[in-house]
This record gives sequence, structure tokens and C-alpha cells, in this order.
Amino acid sequence: MTTTIKLNTSLAAMASAFTLAMLGWNMAQAQPSQTGVSHAPPMAEGEWLSYDRTLAGQRYSPLADLNPDTVGKLGLAWSIDLDNNRGLEATPLYSEGVLYTSLSWSRVMAVDAASGDILWSFDPKVDKAKGRHACCDAVNRGVALHGGKVYVGTLDGRLIALDAKTGNEVWTQQTTDNSQPYTITAAPRVVKGMIMIGNGGAEFGVRGYFSAYDAETGEMRWRFYTVPADPSKPVEHPELVEAAKTWSTDTDWSLGGGGTAWDSMAYDPELDLLYVGTGNGSPWNREIRSPGGGDNLFLSSILAVRPETGKLVWHYQVNPGDTWDFTATQQITLANLEIDGKQRQVLMQAPKNGFFYVLDRATGELLSAEKFGKVTWAERIDLATGRPVEVPGARYEKEMVVMWPSPFGAHNWHPMSFNPDTGLVYIPYQEVPGTYSNEGKGFVKREAFNTGAGSSEILELPREYTSGALVAWDPVKQAAAWRVEHDNHWNGGTLTTAGNLVFQGTAAGKLVAYTADKGQPLWDFDAQTGIIAAPMTFRHDGEQYLALMAGWGGAAALFGGDAAVATGVRNVSRMLVFKVGGGATLPKLSEPPVTARVPTPVVAAKADIKQGELLYAQYCAVCHGTGVVGGGVLPDLRHSSDAIRAAYPAILLEGMLESQGMPNFAASFSADDVEKIRLYILHREYETYMQAMQPKGEGDAAITAVEE
Repeated sequence: MTTTIKLNTSLAAMASAFTLAMLGWNMAQAQPSQTGVSHAPPMAEGEWLSYDRTLAGQRYSPLADLNPDTVGKLGLAWSIDLDNNRGLEATPLYSEGVLYTSLSWSRVMAVDAASGDILWSFDPKVDKAKGRHACCDAVNRGVALHGGKVYVGTLDGRLIALDAKTGNEVWTQQTTDNSQPYTITAAPRVVKGMIMIGNGGAEFGVRGYFSAYDAETGEMRWRFYTVPADPSKPVEHPELVEAAKTWSTDTDWSLGGGGTAWDSMAYDPELDLLYVGTGNGSPWNREIRSPGGGDNLFLSSILAVRPETGKLVWHYQVNPGDTWDFTATQQITLANLEIDGKQRQVLMQAPKNGFFYVLDRATGELLSAEKFGKVTWAERIDLATGRPVEVPGARYEKEMVVMWPSPFGAHNWHPMSFNPDTGLVYIPYQEVPGTYSNEGKGFVKREAFNTGAGSSEILELPREYTSGALVAWDPVKQAAAWRVEHDNHWNGGTLTTAGNLVFQGTAAGKLVAYTADKGQPLWDFDAQTGIIAAPMTFRHDGEQYLALMAGWGGAAALFGGDAAVATGVRNVSRMLVFKVGGGATLPKLSEPPVTARVPTPVVAAKADIKQGELLYAQYCAVCHGTGVVGGGVLPDLRHSSDAIRAAYPAILLEGMLESQGMPNFAASFSADDVEKIRLYILHREYETYMQAMQPKGEGDAAITAVEE
């Protein structure tokens, strides 16, 4: 069955069909298994109650009905086509016959797991103008469940508790100052009756923190700031006193500092430690952020805190003095491993910088760290100091550098998974080069990305420079056990199961099942859209199901230009649920609109087009694609109608399309700036059209504007 529906379902009409028995949900902290990470009370093996299934962050299911003998019979049980034109990153949760998930713009829905009927939907009505502060699409990675409530963090910084039976709002808390460019895209976590949530926005100039809220009342219990602030103001907690010593005395605190905790969290109930990953500095470039150097705690760090108080127990800084956007917000996974003949309680992370870290999770001691992909910015991690051994010039103080990984990361937010049966971690790896240059004293803060690292110089991203892979990593041997190559980067997160399976969706739109021990492909499904989220699995009425949110989007799809176009997909937002013997099919896709316009050379001063190129790169490329090559989500401006182009002043200076998520740039642009951007877009339309018309093999002709 395939359902096409808009999320305006009447709660009253659906209430009688929804008979969820409320037994006082309690978030399971971790699944008992070979990992040795336990919890009480245990979670039913067929449930999925938290973003990573458990707060150990393993994304491992003990279900084995789906296995190499049965997975080939997997078919679509039902699907829902959604009125959602932005990326889908959420992992659905399952409890008592109901799936709970989030969509773009922080919307939430509850779905009957057997039929695919939407039981209720909730729209927090985020002001679409807030989308300009979402660095990487208006996405949301999921909800949390606890005590008969569903919790969601919204793009405009609210934390909202909903009644799980009806979707009605129970309480709401504004967790951020909405006069500042904070956002929330992460799934909340529940620990000891508290909702844990962080935020994003470092690229735009905010100060990071994460907070704990009472699950019943919404009252804030504590807040941990990840970086210091203006020393003339009161210090919020003692950890910041020591952290301040690692920042330059010339730090301009008006730039925000960064360190946002925008994704990963894990919890060990035996050690009673909450682990939180923190992000990049604001700006990225340390030369601007903290002139003269310094480690800049607690940027790019893993923090272990007491969940009842928020007091720091230990920290490990993945990238001291980070200057590349090498965040440590990627998934944190807990397990017990035998290392050198001794059982160790470990924490594992494969952050953006390309090294796989294994830490003692009780003390923060670094046990090992090795490259899991192409890394050119550092030679190795010194185990004695825990610090990277950087290559000369990596900090781009004097010269532009091209290096691996890029700000996209060797591994980004896309979840990895750990299988205690195979002992392997399954990483959505990607290989994308980065270009960095020091804006130095010429840096000017903008109402847009503020990296200080020459981001405005990134004018194209050709497909031949990017790729991806599914890497099965042995965390004890610190080596790959097997690897499956992908043509594209920005592939989906992974799920692994006791049935010796690993599932991953790809940017090219395929959901694939592999054997967990060998990486042998067994089954695939064409989702008709790029997949970036991770699948999950659950048991309902005695059958094992597989569920996935499919919808192309996120940073690479918006910004990716030619590399994103290479996937051959566009956004078609769907919820897909599979079971053995499922016989539903997807509707045929409509043909994408094609412009019949034949562009002509642009008559303009080359200097004006060059200035338009710079403005576009600084303000527009992050959503509409580098080089004005759309990635299949938001409109490709090369193909805009003449009427839309004539309305550029109204759109950019008066907010004509602000209700649809198109920002108002009146504070940043003049009418002359808008005209120069228009000229550059027209030039790129003509340039790419002429390149496409060339016979293959003749190379790129020099295509220039006609001088006035």
C-alpha cells in the first residue's frame, strides 16, 4: 500500500483509531549484550525507543528474523508520500504498535506500524525565516519518548513535549535566545527523567551549550556552556575558568566562540556518565577567533558529565585549536572490547577529521586512534599526548591548502553502527577534499557563514573529486575488515542486526542489505530519492519490519553543486516500511520540469559578474549550490523563470518568499548587489549550457561575459 497524504490530519477524527496502551515508557539506556553495557529495566527486543535505539549509541538490534536466508524476500509493506520538500534525517522510534518520527521544519507524526495510517501530526509552525540560520537544511533528526510523551527540538530553539496519544502540546520551553542565530536539528535524549538537548549555529556566530530539562515539567535543571565568554561578565560554572586559559587574551568574544553540541550524546548508567560531543569554533579559523593560538577548550571535544548536575568529570579534545570545522559531534558509541588481553569499557568515535578514536569511557584515556580514510592534514595521533601530529602548513596561515578531509568530514552526522557479534563498526565514509585560506585581518563578520577560512573561494565541487564508501572497521585492530565503494558522497547512516546484516541507503537512492561479517550485498530497493537517514528495525505482531525516512537533502545536497547532481536524484520525501513478503509498490515519479529557454551571453562588466560571483558564494551557495548548480532539493537558479528573476529585488530585499524559507537579505545586500548576483546567475546559466553543448572530449571552452 502506498499512501499520499498532507500532514493536516484531524486529531479528533483519528483519536478513536488510536488505542496506544500507556504503560509509563521509560527510556532504555542500553541493550544488555556482549557489550557489557546494561540498563534497568530492559527494553523489549522488538522496540526502538531512542535515536540510536539505546543510549549506548550502537544502532544494533537483537532481532534476527531478517537474516541472509530471509532478507531477499523483503518487500515494501507500505509507504507514505509526504508534503516535505527538504531533507529527511530522522530515525523513527517504535513502541506499542506506533512509529514516531519527525520531518523538516521540526514537524512530528505518529503512524500505525501495521497499516501506515497517520494517527496524528504536529506542526510547531516554525517561522520559515529561521531557515537562514540552519547551516545544513531545515532538517530534524528525530524525537524522544518518555512517560507517555514525545519530545522534539525545533529549528527555532524550542523543546516541546507532546502527548503521545493525541499529539497535543503538553509543555514548551524556549531553550535559545531567538535574537541570535541558534537552531536545533538534533534528536533529544532522555536520561534519568531529564531531556538533554544542545543546539547549532556556530557558523553564524553563537556560543555553544547543552542543557537538561525536567521531562515532566519542562523546568531547566542545568546548563553547560562549552566555551568561555567575555571575561568581564560572570562565569557560569567553574569548568570555564580553566577553559578560558586556553583562549587568547585577544579573543573577540562578540564572534560567539562556537562549540555547539548539535548532535551526539550517549550515556553509561553504570558509570553514570553522559557523553556529549562538541563542534567547531566560531569562526572556524583560529587565527581570527583566538589570535596567537591556544587549544580553545571545549571546542571539538568529547565531554563526560554527571547527568544530574552537569558537572564535568573528564574531557578529551579531538582537535586542539580546531581551525578546519573538524567537529566531534559525530556519533559516540559505547561498548566493551578486549584490548591487549584486557576487557575495557570504551567509547568510540569516527569524527570529521578522519581518525577513529577509542577511549576509556571511565577516564577519557586515549587507547588508540588510526586513520579510517584519506587524511592529509595530520600524520598521526600521538598516543602519549593524545594530540594530532599536524603536517606543516595544515593551518593555512600563509598559503591556501587543499587537503583531506574537508568540512564535509570523512564521517559526518550520518549514524554509524556497531555489531557486538562481528565486533565491527559500520561507518558511512566519504572522501571530499577541502580548500582553506586565511582571511586574516581582512575578515568581516556577515549575516551568513563566518568561517574566516576562505569559504567564499569555493566556486565549484566537481563530481570526480568526491566519493563514498561503507567501511566495516575493526576497532581493536584499528583496520578495515571490508569496504564497499560508492560513486557518491553523502550516503545514509547504517543499521546492524543480530541477523548478520548491515543496512545502508545511498545518495543515489538505493537501500541495500549486506552481510555484516563479509559485506556481501544481498538485497536492494530503489527509493527513487537520495537516502541520508539511517534505517531502523522493530517487531510488530510477531514480524520483523524495517523502516526508513527517505528524502534527499542536507548540507551536501544543498551546497554540493555538480557533485550532488552526479547522484541523479531529487527530493521525494517518503516513509518506507518493509517486511518479508511485502508487496506494495511506489508510484511512478513525475518528470522534472525542463526549461526550454536558450540562454544568451551576458552583456555586463566582468568586474560586476565577478563581484556577483563572490556575493553568491558568500550568501547563496549554501542553499542553491556552489557554482549555481542545484543539488536536487531547492530551486536551481539557472532555470528560474523570467518572472522570478524580475522579482529578485522583492525576494532578496523585501522578503517576498520568506514564508517559504527564502531569507530576506535587506540587511546584507544593496539593490546594486542584487543586480550583480542576477548577472552572475545569468552568466552561469549560459556557461553551463554551452559546456553541455560541447562534444565530449573537447574540454572546457573559455566562456566569458560580453563586456559592456
